Amino acid sequence: MKLIKSTKWLSKCIAFVCLLNLTTLTHANIFNAPHVPKSPNVNADSYILIDYDSGQIIAEHNADKVVEPASLTKMMSIYVADILLANGTLNMDDEVLVSEKAWQTQGSKMFIEVNTRVSVKDLFKGIIIQSGNDATIALAEHIAGSESAFAQMMNIEAKKLGMTQSNFVNSTGLPSENHYTTARDMAILGAALIRDFPESYDMYAIRSFQYNDINQFNRNRLLWQDNSVDGIKTGHTTAAGYCLVASAKRDDMRLIAVVMGSDDDSGRITATQTLLNYGFRFFETHKMYIKNEAVKEERVWMGQESTIPLGLDEDLYITIPQGSLSQLNAQIIHPKTLKAPIQKHEKIGELKISLNNVNITDKTLYSLNSVEKANAWGRFKDYMHLKVQSWFSSESNAEN
Repeated sequence: MKLIKSTKWLSKCIAFVCLLNLTTLTHANIFNAPHVPKSPNVNADSYILIDYDSGQIIAEHNADKVVEPASLTKMMSIYVADILLANGTLNMDDEVLVSEKAWQTQGSKMFIEVNTRVSVKDLFKGIIIQSGNDATIALAEHIAGSESAFAQMMNIEAKKLGMTQSNFVNSTGLPSENHYTTARDMAILGAALIRDFPESYDMYAIRSFQYNDINQFNRNRLLWQDNSVDGIKTGHTTAAGYCLVASAKRDDMRLIAVVMGSDDDSGRITATQTLLNYGFRFFETHKMYIKNEAVKEERVWMGQESTIPLGLDEDLYITIPQGSLSQLNAQIIHPKTLKAPIQKHEKIGELKISLNNVNITDKTLYSLNSVEKANAWGRFKDYMHLKVQSWFSSESNAEN
């Protein structure tokens, strides 16, 4: 088995089991390790802490509770704009005409002036750093013609990301009926911003910028308190309370924390910092297998090739309690006899990773190459080999 450098040891303890019928293991809480304390209680109505690479939930409380997103909404507004930047229908140098609606909007402002033109790049900074409602509406109107049309685009992209418990009716997060999300959905969105648009994500770490002779500061105070934090967004309304989506990277591990409904700004900062510290202190994440690299070579019968490499269609990361790497076990499950023809990227079996007999994850194994049928003589030799093998197997079973 080919593993990345940090997990070469795993090849020594992997059990390869070939079964005709795949079994489903019951998932349990692998984090109930004796040396890992329970996740901390923090000042928030709901929260979630996940590892960015593995997607593993490290801590959560009411993560699916439907709440108002407040200005966290602007994360989705930027995500939609990022998509248009990527496909070339929007440019950072484009000039946006500021409407009276954008100029008059209430709440936090970038302080753009009506009937003036502002670059998309400046609007991005005004939205991400200052959380300007005026900047957000101006960008939404520029992209979709109206804020309501832009909200439809937001909902389309949210569904694509798997944000099944969110609905947006405006671009800013100002209170409105039928405008809602959950902590879990915000974690999904935060991960998407980091993964899909890293250049734009860099803006979330900017502490301040100046526009219209006004120096404006990022409302995420964790950027000053914790050098590992590089985003993402604050939010607040009376109904939503104080909210924060934050991400931090220490060494090779990145965590995303979402805190919804804290009592005040200090409460959301403390809650988020507590969650991040808990995750980094008691857990570790490892890259176990690399996309499109062989996990194992398997025997193929009746084919032009005698073996075929099996692998994953994505990198596999595992988050586990610190110090438990040596207790991991990997198991490959696939049909006992593989016969050609086999097409490239054909589903062949399953890889199961467990820790102390508790299943962590199941991943589909794919063929990394194609294997065509052998000629008649090659197929006949393999047929006879399998036939003889089955005879000996039958005799052995009879003796037992």
